Amino acid sequence: MNPPVTDTHPVIRLDDVTKIYPMPGGDVRALDHLSLDVWPGEFVAVMGPSGSGKTTLLNLIGCLDVPSAGDIHISGLPVKGLPDDELATLRRDHIGFVHQQFNLIPPLSIVKNVEFPLILKGRVTGNRERCAEVLRAAGLTPDLFTHRPAELSGGQQQQAAIARALVNDPEILLCDEPTGNLDSKTGETIMTLLADLNRAGKTILVVTHDPRVAGHAGRSIRITDGRIA
Repeated sequence: MNPPVTDTHPVIRLDDVTKIYPMPGGDVRALDHLSLDVWPGEFVAVMGPSGSGKTTLLNLIGCLDVPSAGDIHISGLPVKGLPDDELATLRRDHIGFVHQQFNLIPPLSIVKNVEFPLILKGRVTGNRERCAEVLRAAGLTPDLFTHRPAELSGGQQQQAAIARALVNDPEILLCDEPTGNLDSKTGETIMTLLADLNRAGKTILVVTHDPRVAGHAGRSIRITDGRIA
């Protein structure tokens, strides 16, 4: 794979992207000729009503799905035509995911959850030091590292999920309703953490329906019927 481009180019580029889902009752056009550039170090909020295409957009940027038409570049790499192993490498090395449901592995301790992406990468040394570093950066104290997810509050689980997303030091964080399962005070703590990560240089894209969450972003876009309004 080619090296990433410099910061004079978008870290995320969608060019005339359309996504159509064939359905028994007729095709559903989730995205409709959408173009978008996100620059290194930006914090972008994506808003819109349910069914507008927000999650489809996030899945395409995260290389979890492929467009029906159009081109996507992530960190300067064209996604179209990449074999599955190279798509997996792109996701692993360049993109961190933060989900509304946390998606932690219940039987594993928090530190082992965070270590999991490093194991997938084949890293065998220095893992615990790296995990402790990102867990502390996410605001968790060492006494919580050996707890299982169910033993933590929702906010602490989301902090652990953010640490896991950071452990491979990706350029991009993709966040899907990261405060959706949290009370307003805890959600504000999580958004302050994301804002701090953005100030430290991470490119962050947050899908949200909450204007308070979008208020932390430097730029907001709204999607309606698969298009940027």
